[in-house]
Amino acid sequence: MPEVSRFYGIIIALYYNDHPPPHFHAKYGDDEATILIDTGKVLDGRLSNRALRLVEEWRALHASELVRNWELARARYPLNRIDPLE
Repeated sequence: MPEVSRFYGIIIALYYNDHPPPHFHAKYGDDEATILIDTGKVLDGRLSNRALRLVEEWRALHASELVRNWELARARYPLNRIDPLE
């Protein structure tokens, strides 16, 4: 799992062989969700309300970096770290 950020126990990752639309994976404890980069909509899975609010706040701050990492992953290049939520 290519991790790009970690904050408050939440792990954010993108996979190299993932399918469109552009999305990322957020894992918190035993929960995991697939989230659209552009809208923050949960495509699959679930997170607690608290974790989902934190992920949404982080996504809004770093959407352009997530898009860039999506492009890098699709081209099979190393991904860039993204600052955690503080």
